[in-house]
Amino acid sequence: MKVMEMRDAWGVEHIKPGTRPERVPGPGEVLVKMAAASVNFRDFVMTRRGYGSHSGELPLIPLSDGAGTVSAVGPGVTRVKPGDLVCPAFAQHWIAGTMKEEHRAGMLGGMLDGVMQEMMLLPQAGVVKAPKGWSALEAATLPCAALTAWSAVIGSGVKAGDAVVTQGTGGVSLFAALFAKMQGAFVILTSSSDEKLARAKSFGADLGINYRTHPEWSRETRKALGGRGADLIVELGGAETLDQSLRAIRTSGTLAMIGVLSGATAALNLGRVVTQNVRLQGVTLGSRNAFEDMVRAIDLHGVKPPIDEKRYAFEEVADAIRAIATGRHFGKICIEF
Repeated sequence: MKVMEMRDAWGVEHIKPGTRPERVPGPGEVLVKMAAASVNFRDFVMTRRGYGSHSGELPLIPLSDGAGTVSAVGPGVTRVKPGDLVCPAFAQHWIAGTMKEEHRAGMLGGMLDGVMQEMMLLPQAGVVKAPKGWSALEAATLPCAALTAWSAVIGSGVKAGDAVVTQGTGGVSLFAALFAKMQGAFVILTSSSDEKLARAKSFGADLGINYRTHPEWSRETRKALGGRGADLIVELGGAETLDQSLRAIRTSGTLAMIGVLSGATAALNLGRVVTQNVRLQGVTLGSRNAFEDMVRAIDLHGVKPPIDEKRYAFEEVADAIRAIATGRHFGKICIEF
């Protein structure tokens, strides 16, 4: 079967076509004919072996997020059947509860081979049925970005009337806006593009703040909220946004740390964290059970995922990974097989 794999050396330029042996599902296993994938910033970091020993070894099939149709099942499989549209769970061993160190070894696209393969063999516990009526392309957006946003918003206990700030117009931010709006929250979204801010209104943003026009966007946030701070800030920027996030959060509010796009090392005003009783919570993915909870909520509310207009072909995965580093996309960058 055809695959795209990084071999010979680390680097996006070393992703090339390859082949792997055909496989047959054994007891408890599921064979999935993959149809679509999506790119996360993690995939760009992974090409540089940016997660050290947790990056896995070469050759490595890239990308953690995809969707496809169950082609065959092995003996004892009860969770899915041939013909079902499913997503491989990002963290194959994380079924329930909080993240543990041992879950890292089961992550797709490093340490395990990822989704850029024609046929994918998985344990039945490691797949989740896609939302009803969704295409494979739509479902491929869910395993990392959507589930991380779900964990940030729902895990923080967002409720009707809360104020949520989310940063940028990538997949995580727009999914966070959708889920916060689903909970009845007032959603503020920051971006450097007025055009993207206008588009974000259709994904749940009640107010857009251009951080180029308003470098101290925390002031605009508090002004919009009548002087109080936000209940939750989905922090994606890192070094260059953390100070403004601390200024924009309310007393006893939560900063959900997800991304470090502007840098991983930041000066932190510890006094403000302590005196305002701020909760600083790192967020990485979620369990398979949480994934299934998210799908049920999507089915109930009928939301649709944010997908960038540009589509990439199977052989163009390297270009898709390069594209996410430019920051010019809106929503999820997707690949059609």
